[in-house]
Amino acid sequence: MQNPPTFPSTTAVVVVDMQNDTVHAEGAFASSGAAAHAASQDVVAHVAEILAAARTAGTVVLHNRIVVYPAAVGGENAPIFRMLGPESFAVGSWGAAIVDELAPVGQEIVLDRIRMSAFHGTPLDVMLRNLGITHLIVVGAWTNMAVEHTVRDAADHGYDVTIVSDATSSLSPEWQDAALNFALTNIATVTDTASVVAALRS
Repeated sequence: MQNPPTFPSTTAVVVVDMQNDTVHAEGAFASSGAAAHAASQDVVAHVAEILAAARTAGTVVLHNRIVVYPAAVGGENAPIFRMLGPESFAVGSWGAAIVDELAPVGQEIVLDRIRMSAFHGTPLDVMLRNLGITHLIVVGAWTNMAVEHTVRDAADHGYDVTIVSDATSSLSPEWQDAALNFALTNIATVTDTASVVAALRS
């Protein structure tokens, strides 16, 4: 784990897929280990801490969630997409909704998408650039899927990225370890919630 960063004023928090189907005990993927790993990470509470610190500091917060439309219009070209539907993340469903504890406040934007990266098919990059954002703090689920795709895409778009190890969760500890300690080590700064909160408050 690298040293905690000092965040510039041009920082935003991007919350990825903190939805009922990804982290809730009654979500569609609870039996696959997602809810258990989210609980072991205390991911909802940690993301809530970061959002509270960001909001107090006036840091931009944007939410992103994956949704599934009827009739496979989102595509089934890869296993990662086939595993999502049709019983999970359905547009307008409880499963697709952001968990209650992390509900957006005020004018915080929620962007929906049908691919893994929060940038793909959304106006996220345009919004960030319009706001003058250069650095992203990425939190959410799942680390080895949408979070990893988003972090890689953010780096390719020219953003500095911090990923928060205990404010992210996967389907298992093994997937979490693979993403944080192998896949993303050369892409982003990896730190923890306490360090992020301290930096946002400084």
